Amino acid sequence: MKQPIATPTLDAKSTLLLDQQICFALYSTSLAMTKIYRKVLPELGLTYPQYLAMMVLWEKDALTVSEIGERLFLDSATLTPLLKRIEAIGLITRARAAKDERQVIVALTSAGKKLKKQAEAVPLSILCASGCEPPELMDIKNSLTKLRDNLVKAA
Repeated sequence: MKQPIATPTLDAKSTLLLDQQICFALYSTSLAMTKIYRKVLPELGLTYPQYLAMMVLWEKDALTVSEIGERLFLDSATLTPLLKRIEAIGLITRARAAKDERQVIVALTSAGKKLKKQAEAVPLSILCASGCEPPELMDIKNSLTKLRDNLVKAA
C-alpha cells in the first residue's frame, strides 16, 4: 500500500519569499536555459521549440501530430503552427494519414535527417554552459522528471 505523503510545514515568514519558491527557481532556470539555446541554435536555423520537435522526430520518424504533442506536452493548437514553420524551411513534411484522414503524419525530409548530424554538438554546448558534470545533470534531470510527473498527476 502506498504511504500517504506527509504535509510539509512551512515557515510563515518565508512562505512568500521569491527566492524560496521552487516555481521561481524553475522559471528563472528555464529562462537562462533558453538564452543559452538562443546562442547555439541559430547555426541550425531553429528556435528552441522547433529544436524540441525535431529531436522527437530524430528519435522516431513519421509520427502523428498528437504523438509529437504527447512527447512535448503541447496541444495540437500550439504544435500545428510550429510544425508549419518547420515544414516551410524544408525539414519536415506533413501529410494526412491514409488510414485516418483526421490524423496528420509528420516525417523528416532528407534535409531534416541531415540536420541531426549538425545538432549532435548542441548537448555538449549546453553541458559546457551548465558548469555541471554529466552525473550531476542527470540527477537534476531525473529529479525534474519526477517533479513534472507528480505535478501532471496532481493537475
